[in-house]
Amino acid sequence: MNDEVIITCALTGAGDTVRRSPHVPVTPEQIAKSAVEAANAGAAVVHIHVRDPETGDPSRDPKLYAEVVERIKETGTDVVINLTAGMGGDLVLDADQPLEKGAQPGTDLVGGLDRLPHVEDLLPDICTLDCGSLNFGDNLYISTPEMLRKGAKRIQELGVRPELEIFDTGQLWFAKQLLAEGLLDDPTIFQLCMDIPWGAPADPGVLQAMVNMLPENAQWASFALGRMQMPWVAQSILLGGNVRVGLEDNLYLSKGVKATNGQLVERAVTITESLGAKVATPDQARARLGLKPRA
Repeated sequence: MNDEVIITCALTGAGDTVRRSPHVPVTPEQIAKSAVEAANAGAAVVHIHVRDPETGDPSRDPKLYAEVVERIKETGTDVVINLTAGMGGDLVLDADQPLEKGAQPGTDLVGGLDRLPHVEDLLPDICTLDCGSLNFGDNLYISTPEMLRKGAKRIQELGVRPELEIFDTGQLWFAKQLLAEGLLDDPTIFQLCMDIPWGAPADPGVLQAMVNMLPENAQWASFALGRMQMPWVAQSILLGGNVRVGLEDNLYLSKGVKATNGQLVERAVTITESLGAKVATPDQARARLGLKPRA
């Protein structure tokens, strides 16, 4: 069991959730406000995507990331900043004529280095590295071995800590290969992402198997989607890990009751403390994750 739990709040994500809940933050101001709310509720880390302020659609615009980070810093809130670097991997193909018809609407596919401009500009505490290609629902997420090698090397050069997003056991295998090649530094940070169709299912046995595969000294967290989000908080803590909650992964506090990010963090704090564990502060999270002290 983990006695000192780092809570990450994933604020908005890139899914089609804006039209399903009024609480999903869209504009930089809303995302920053939600980050502060989550931090005040007990989150040591906030995981940040950005969206087009006009449409609510996912975006890779570095200016939007810069505005979110600046707004958070202006409040003086102490929280670890974790920026996604997973955008730019979406490939939509026609099922019958994939080569003839080529990339279809909804495709946003760029190279590994082209997913990092905002990381290069802002040098956050953490950025994510999605560790392999995946049937992500009905579409494809593309992250080839060479894309990952180039991305990992550049992140290492920047002095930013990668959070290794693992959606299945083969991706964990490859992340360990990156470590063996010297493209990752200890302590490695893993996020075990469960219940995303069609990756690893939200099955305690599968999570245990993935935990058993982790390299020595790894720091890890895990999450699951929807109604499994809060049970997975307990599941992760009991297996020795940290946790992630937030509107990226779940919109509800209970059946029919739409949540805010702050409420989801509060629920995670309650579960953590009910298990007899303590909630880590941002400074404690920095020490555990091998991050630089707060500036």
